[in-house]
Amino acid sequence: MALWQLSATELASLLARREVSAKDALFAHIERIDQVDGRVRAFTEVMRERAAVDAEQSDQRRHRGEARGPLDGLPVSIKECFDVEGRPTTLGLPSWRGRLATRDAALIDLLRAAGAVIVGRTNLSQTMLYHEARNPIFGQTANPWSLAHAPGGSSGGSAAAVAAGMCVLSVGTDLGGSVRVPCHFCGISGIKPSLDRLPMRGYRTVAPGQEAVRAMAGPMARTVDDLALFFRSLDPDKMSELDPRSVPLPWVDPRTVRMKELRVGVFVDDGVLAVSGSIARAVERAAEALRASGSEVRPFEPPDVRGVISAYLGALSSDGGVTALAALAGGEVDPVLKPLRRIAQLPAAARRIAVRVARAAGQTSVAWMLDVMGEKSVAELWELIDRLAAHRGALLAAMDRHAVDVLLCPVFATPAFPHGGSKNFTLAANHSILFNALQLPAGVVPVTRVREAEAHRADASRDILVRAAVKADAQSAGLPIGVQVVGRVWKDHVVLAAMRAIEREVSPTDAFPRTPVEVIGSVG
Repeated sequence: MALWQLSATELASLLARREVSAKDALFAHIERIDQVDGRVRAFTEVMRERAAVDAEQSDQRRHRGEARGPLDGLPVSIKECFDVEGRPTTLGLPSWRGRLATRDAALIDLLRAAGAVIVGRTNLSQTMLYHEARNPIFGQTANPWSLAHAPGGSSGGSAAAVAAGMCVLSVGTDLGGSVRVPCHFCGISGIKPSLDRLPMRGYRTVAPGQEAVRAMAGPMARTVDDLALFFRSLDPDKMSELDPRSVPLPWVDPRTVRMKELRVGVFVDDGVLAVSGSIARAVERAAEALRASGSEVRPFEPPDVRGVISAYLGALSSDGGVTALAALAGGEVDPVLKPLRRIAQLPAAARRIAVRVARAAGQTSVAWMLDVMGEKSVAELWELIDRLAAHRGALLAAMDRHAVDVLLCPVFATPAFPHGGSKNFTLAANHSILFNALQLPAGVVPVTRVREAEAHRADASRDILVRAAVKADAQSAGLPIGVQVVGRVWKDHVVLAAMRAIEREVSPTDAFPRTPVEVIGSVG
């Protein structure tokens, strides 16, 4: 088996036994990048020279018996939103091309301190506000399972790089499903950990200072054990030193979790958008896997999901889009952002009229977004933040009443959609957005692939959201499907334990979406 086909855990084991060198591992992945990234376009830049130096230093440390841990010598990538000294951090915005970073982001410092070899930065959606990885500067990233489909976003470049074997690990960020949706679309694992589990100094956003809902970095890899390897390799005290908001909490091994004592609440429909048949089947298959591991699985109904998402959208748009619009000014704007830009710019009176018109036309999802988004007063913003806190308390109270430790649910309403499919499709990420709004740790594990008979949706609604779902389903046969596991704050290891149990049960089956994929241009 070629080195680029190995998981992070497998490659780390070979490095530890000195059966391969860090230089061997790096050059195998660079060769793989050269082979397939011209079609996938996952990377915004490949740091060949610095990576070669870092790999050489890793080999020297290991020769002296001074290896820094399991990450030492592993080829990893990081999303373009993290600063690299002397290079621009653009978020795909032409107006930001001249913004050169004066120092590395804390996560880059942390990864290098652990010995990781950073091979490059990965592509993202312009502004990081939609579920694709495309922008006017770096172009469009494709899904390795089907080059006609999006890899998800905004961390789509990271997911594509891992799924295609161009690196063993990548670090993305997640404000509205931006780690979890790409993992689901590309058939890999990932986690949005508890808030402040990882350092975020040097992370760039189009809305600095917006803290009603905060983004969190998270690892993306081909196996759940690879995610655990990532966390156990990092020094919590070093994290806190690099970013005072990062909590120096020791990592707990997921293997210590007793699965027979785990209680799981499962749901599929949350009242926003019905999920595809393949998604519902994947959640039920994951529930069966957890039952087989000895866990108790019971139905769960999350309280007032529409209210949570309304508060989330209202808070994130409370500046009336002024900050994002300023970043977009003077440069090319991705077509997907144009409807959001129009919504943001509507005066209050025009917005109220637009809501009535949309409802009359059967566009209930558009009316909903128009109604809750837009400029808010400071008092209104504070009220929204208070509502988000209340919603979080309500969900945790519901988990207590039902005596459940983790939740099992969909990631996204559909499988991966064709390029451009994120337009007017924000609410399809409702299951992921829910746990950003409530700031709970949530991970994704691949389970199955879409069957031919599932590639359709029988719904004649005029609503633009439903029509987009119909289009996505119609072109989904063969694509991977993941499920989401959600836990309580600081119980990230419990989330990974449940994901690991699901993976152990489903991965031997023929339907399991195996990565890395060959990248052949269409669904395999």
